[in-house]
Amino acid sequence: MRRRGLLAGALVVASLGFIAVPAHADTVRAAEYWLDEYGIRTAWSTTKGEGVTIAVIDTGVDGSVPELRGGVISGADFSGLGASDGQTPVGPADERDHGTMVASLAAGRGTGADNGVIGAAPAATILPISIGFGEGSTTSDDQIAQAVRYAVDAGADVINMSLTRNTLEWPTSWDDAFLYAMDHDVVIVAAAGNRGSGTTQVGAPATMPGVLTVAGVDAKGAASFDASAQGITIGVAAPSEDLVGAVPGGGHVIWNGTSGATPLVAGIVALVRAAHPELDAANVIERIVSTAKDAGTQGTDPIYGFGLVDAAAAVNANVPLVSANPMGSLADWIKVYRRAPSTAVPVPTSTATPEPAPVVAGPANPLGTVLPTVNLLRNAGVPLAVFLFFGGVLAFLVVRAVRIVRSSRRTE
Repeated sequence: MRRRGLLAGALVVASLGFIAVPAHADTVRAAEYWLDEYGIRTAWSTTKGEGVTIAVIDTGVDGSVPELRGGVISGADFSGLGASDGQTPVGPADERDHGTMVASLAAGRGTGADNGVIGAAPAATILPISIGFGEGSTTSDDQIAQAVRYAVDAGADVINMSLTRNTLEWPTSWDDAFLYAMDHDVVIVAAAGNRGSGTTQVGAPATMPGVLTVAGVDAKGAASFDASAQGITIGVAAPSEDLVGAVPGGGHVIWNGTSGATPLVAGIVALVRAAHPELDAANVIERIVSTAKDAGTQGTDPIYGFGLVDAAAAVNANVPLVSANPMGSLADWIKVYRRAPSTAVPVPTSTATPEPAPVVAGPANPLGTVLPTVNLLRNAGVPLAVFLFFGGVLAFLVVRAVRIVRSSRRTE
């Protein structure tokens, strides 16, 4: 079965497709190639994420599935369509499984020592928060803002956002909500989105400064053409193809998309937070990006970011402390780009779908450099260039005319 493209001009899930797989648990565990290849199993010798809470803002998480039983606490619903604890999947039939699949890759506990889906941080706790992508009593933008604030107040250490808006921009309500999370030392991990489902460029929240953005690679570690978008805000890359996840009611699927790569990284963030509880969010992110393995050009690039995530190194390596978030500062961005609200480009409202993101800003460089917004370049840069061109032509003609007049006078 093929999952349809989830595009809504606003919030959409970051999944590309899924197919049913045999329900043999040992086959499922054997399919999780990333556990060894990305250092996750090695990192477990230090910690499995005990004491860390991962908020999953998505379609809801079915905490009764075998792999998640005992690892999901009571959350919230902001769609007006689900249960108050966030554990009833909401949305269209081909989307509502999404949150449970995401949660299983972040903190699934398996169904035995070598059976079932096990997440990157199997001892971490999932805080489920359901939102309606394109549905609900309020817009998806508002639901996201409310969900982020709730996650912080409910004690989340990490927020997983396997969603994208398919635009570089986000609404001002996200400024306040995401800054609230960052001011409270919460790490936000967001999906880059998938070209195969229409996301041709990284979209918000993955374009927001301070957010750890995740791109996708195939089973060989090469950039995924369909299951990942690219852009300058990429932090790290993780597997986004041939992923296995648990679904509501039990059972498993194989799926593709940065929706799956993102919870793997969110789980690794949980491992770092458990191993280094003294570190603030900026230094947790620094451990993730500075220990990543170069996969493209040396340093950062728009395809792999800092490189392929390495859980063992992120947890165990000696990493110097930093004073600033390597993914940039949302507070600084707000100071620069929200100074004149009367001249700001209006932000359209939107509806949400699993793998979403919001509205109003330009992308930030992973190293923290603030870049002009697309609208600024379009509305100011192009007219300025035209003005300079014609102004130069006019100046040339004037000078030429003066020279001709002077030459004429000398001849007389």
